[in-house]
Amino acid sequence: MKIAERILFLLLFLSFCPSFGQNVKALVGGTLIDGFSSTPVQNSVIIIEGERIKAVGQVNTLPVPAGAEVISTEGMTVLPGLWDMHVHLMINGHSDYTYWDKTYPPLFEKVIMPASAHQLLMAGVTSARDLGAPLKESIAVRDAIDRGDIPGPTMYMSGPFIQHKPYPGTEQFRWGVSGEKDAREKIKQLAGAGVDCIKLIDQDQMTMEEVKAVVDEAHRHGLTVVAHGHRPEEIRRGLLAGVDCFEHTGLASAPEYPDDVMDMIRERTAQMNLGPLFWTPTVEGLYNYEYVRDHSEKLDNDSWHLGLPDSVIADIRRSIQHPDRLPYFQLTPIRKPTLERKVNQLKEAGVVMLIGTDSGIPMKFHSQSTWNELDVWVNEFGFDPLYAIKAATYWPSVLMGVDDEVGTVSEGKYADIIAVKGDVLRYISLLQDVDVVIKHGKRYK
Repeated sequence: MKIAERILFLLLFLSFCPSFGQNVKALVGGTLIDGFSSTPVQNSVIIIEGERIKAVGQVNTLPVPAGAEVISTEGMTVLPGLWDMHVHLMINGHSDYTYWDKTYPPLFEKVIMPASAHQLLMAGVTSARDLGAPLKESIAVRDAIDRGDIPGPTMYMSGPFIQHKPYPGTEQFRWGVSGEKDAREKIKQLAGAGVDCIKLIDQDQMTMEEVKAVVDEAHRHGLTVVAHGHRPEEIRRGLLAGVDCFEHTGLASAPEYPDDVMDMIRERTAQMNLGPLFWTPTVEGLYNYEYVRDHSEKLDNDSWHLGLPDSVIADIRRSIQHPDRLPYFQLTPIRKPTLERKVNQLKEAGVVMLIGTDSGIPMKFHSQSTWNELDVWVNEFGFDPLYAIKAATYWPSVLMGVDDEVGTVSEGKYADIIAVKGDVLRYISLLQDVDVVIKHGKRYK
């Protein structure tokens, strides 16, 4: 029996099938990448009841309940909602941080951060980790999304960066620590406010006692610690202190990580009792800079306008009208050739890689960053598409301790599901235009 005939058969006999309850949806016909298996499920059926996945099967084995809303996914790839493990909701592509930090904080909570969150969701990102923003605004936006007041991914917020000393003018979202006691007090304050993780940067400028105090206190409160990995000494100190996840692939143009750093990483990944060592390399912003610089029509994609006032859109446009002149990227052409080598060093050492983008940095918009990261991994670095997808679905949920709730399309978990026309395993760039977005059982697109 042909697939179309099977689907028609199911629809004709809906009245004979038992209902699972109220608010039932059925995604019928697509090729499912569930986040676990290496073999996609052809002609899939996914039954959603309320917020959660009730059953997963195939057209010829899983009947659709009577009264269910049937969503055809024929010709589509269906997969878990994506995660972006490194975003900054408080910024959205503007090139002048100093100006932005002085001008827009009053708009962060009600305008900028909700717009960023909405853009991520429409791009198929149903969960995201925000790594650096003011504390009050971070918690307020996360909780507003959770209540359903505003659309956005499920957010995991770090609140302010923790570092030796805030950069001038950034005290609202960067907290300095002075001594071991102060480090512990700052982490207690963040934990008490309800953050989901701790963001540690410039730890090579801190004392080792301060770094250990940050990590130890965070772990005492059940919080993972995310640390910059720009410089070798940041990595060394982070590993010694027991950091859970590193970010970025280094500011320097050195062709690879030093041998002693790689020895430490391999030693850490060999200690399976500690669980995986995670790393979010955030390569696409650097890798794609020269292309964007030379093909700036890409910046006219209006998907990043969603939710932003015309005045803010115009301001961002003015700031990036000369992509070749941005100080932020002047060293990028030197750094670009090092990215693939460093990422492969980490992968070969047994690090678990995560998809994250630093979304919000100059010319990098929340509506576009995540699929671009996946595209670079697959089409430039040669990673297996399933490996990359798992780095954007299953593994982030493991790090955040919610893999029993999200990260895969499986029974009992929240229905965070996306679908896109075509074969994502053959053409990963299809993710730039996601057709269906369902989060916690509610269809947003």
